[in-house]
Amino acid sequence: MTKPHLTPDPHLLSATAARAAMDAGKLDAETLIRACLARIDARQNVVNAWAALGRLEATNRAQALDRLSRQTPLHGIPLGVKDLVDTAALTTTYGSPIYRGHKPKKDAVCVKTLVAGGAVVLGKTVSTEFAYFSPGPTSNPHAPAHTPGGSSSGSAAAVADGQATIAIGTQTAGSVIRPAVYCGVAGYKGSNGWAPLDGVKPLSPTLDTLGFFARAVADFDLIRRAFGAKPIPGLAEAATAPPPRIAFCRTSHWALADEDTKRMFERVVVKLSKAGARIGQYDAPPEFDGLNDAQIAIMAKEATRALAGERERHADQLSDKLKDLLDRGDKVGVREETAAKALTTKCRNLLAQAFRDFDLILTPAATGAAPAGLDATGDPVFCRAWTLLGNPCLALPAGTAANGLPLGVQLVGRMGEDAEAIRAAAWVEAALAA
Repeated sequence: MTKPHLTPDPHLLSATAARAAMDAGKLDAETLIRACLARIDARQNVVNAWAALGRLEATNRAQALDRLSRQTPLHGIPLGVKDLVDTAALTTTYGSPIYRGHKPKKDAVCVKTLVAGGAVVLGKTVSTEFAYFSPGPTSNPHAPAHTPGGSSSGSAAAVADGQATIAIGTQTAGSVIRPAVYCGVAGYKGSNGWAPLDGVKPLSPTLDTLGFFARAVADFDLIRRAFGAKPIPGLAEAATAPPPRIAFCRTSHWALADEDTKRMFERVVVKLSKAGARIGQYDAPPEFDGLNDAQIAIMAKEATRALAGERERHADQLSDKLKDLLDRGDKVGVREETAAKALTTKCRNLLAQAFRDFDLILTPAATGAAPAGLDATGDPVFCRAWTLLGNPCLALPAGTAANGLPLGVQLVGRMGEDAEAIRAAAWVEAALAA
C-alpha cells in the first residue's frame, strides 16, 4: 500500500499540523518518524543534538500506532527527551561522564505520560552537565559556530532543525526560554509544579520545572492534554480572538540587552498595539531587583544537596563551572537562604496583585541572539526572576538580529493559569506573524 504524503517535508510540520494531516489521512506516523530520522542522519554531525537514539524502537512504535485509531492527543508525534530525564530503554547520562552508559530501571513519569498520550520517543537530546552551564557538543542549527543555549541544548536544536516535532526541556534558571529564543522555536516553561518531575535528575528541586519546545504555541495544548489538562478552546482562531491585555516590562536589566534586542522589543510592542492589544507598562517594584541574586542563592544551595553524592564520590569528574556553583552553595547560610525565600514570597504576592490589570507580561528573553562559541550557553539574566517566581513563561520568535540569527520575546502569565497564558500567547504569535 502506498503511504500517504502531505508534504515532501513532514518533519517541518508542527505537532498540531501533523495531527491534522494524520486525521485527514494525508500522513501517517511511520512516514513522519522516518522523515525525522532522515533529517537526523543528514544533520547530526553538524548539530549534534542527540546523546542516544532509538531508531528501531521508534519505527516499530510508529508502525503499531498506524494500526490504531488516532484518539490520543500526541498520536504519532516524534519526541526528543532531554538527557536529564530517565528512560529505561535508552541511556541517561545527565550530561555527565559520571553516568556514561547509565540505564535507569524505569521511565520518568513525564515520559510515561507522553508515551501514553501517543508520542514516539526518538531518543535522548543533549543536556549540559546536570542542567547547569557546562555544555555538550550541540551547536545552533542556524549557525554551527554559535551556542544553541542551555541547558536544554539538544531539545531546542532538534526541534529547530526538523529532527523532532516536540522535545522535553527543563528550566531552573533559563534553560527552556533562552535556547528556544536562540534556536528560533516556541518554548514553554509551565508554572512551578505543573507536571511531575519523578525520574528527572534534580539540580534545585524548588526551582526545577518541566518545559517543552515546539513549532507552534498550539502544540503546547496537545502536550498538556497528554498530562490530563482540558483542551484550550479557540486556539485555531487565535488571530480573531479578543486581544489580550499586555504589559511590557523591560526589567532593571534592560541595559544588558544589545541594540538588536532593544529594537526588536520596541517593534514588537508597536506591532502588538497596532494589532489591537491593550498595551501598558509594568514597572516592577524595587524588591524585584534582588530576585536574580535570590535565584542564584537558592539554586546553589539546593544543588549542593542534590549533587552531594556526585561531589563526594566523583569530584574529579565535575566541571569547574559546576564546582564553582557548589562552592557558592556552601557559602549560602540559613539566613541568606531564608531571606531569599522570603523575598520570593513577597514578590509573588506583589506580582499576583499586578496581574489584576493585565493578562501577560512581555519581557526580554535573552540579552541578544545566540553568542558565538560552544563553550558557554549564554546569560539567563532575563529568565532567573520569572523562574524563581514560578510563573508560566513562553518564548516566541520575533525577528532576527543583524547577523541573521533568531531573536525572540518572553511572555509571562499568571501563576497557575497556564492555559490562559497559552491562549494569549497564541494571539501574540498570530499577531507577530501577520
